Amino acid sequence: MDNTMALFLLSLLQIFSAGTAAPLPGDIVTMRSKIKLNAEQLVYKIERDFQVPMGLTLSPPTDNVDGLYSIVMVLEGYESLLSDTLDGLPQLKQEVSSLRGYLDHWKQGLCTEQRPKPPVQGRLAELQSRKEYIHTVSIEAVMGLKEFLNQLLKNLDRLETC
Repeated sequence: MDNTMALFLLSLLQIFSAGTAAPLPGDIVTMRSKIKLNAEQLVYKIERDFQVPMGLTLSPPTDNVDGLYSIVMVLEGYESLLSDTLDGLPQLKQEVSSLRGYLDHWKQGLCTEQRPKPPVQGRLAELQSRKEYIHTVSIEAVMGLKEFLNQLLKNLDRLETC
């Protein structure tokens, strides 16, 4: 085998071993549509299946929708706060995990540079500081997740930034 052919094969190997490729413009439209549909379904499911106790309101601050890194981090945080012992939450937790996994995969293809995990802020940070009150935190996490998903639906353009 000559050097040109070996170099060509080595280049192909590097391309295929790199994993995911940068998304194409059509992929962005498909991705946005899928994320929008999944987020809308989760919001609908939360509204339909979970009753918020009377008088319980969320206090500021809200969670940021700054780009894929922060979106994945916030979804991961809310997912960790959902108790497996409360009725209906294991299924919701699974669906949040699925959405987060899809976004994380998308992030790996879109964001070429690795960034450190952003610090937890907003409501999520407040809830994580009170983890010992698992049932109360889980209920507030469901409400915070719903609000975050609604924010995500209003800011779908942020899915194109890291």
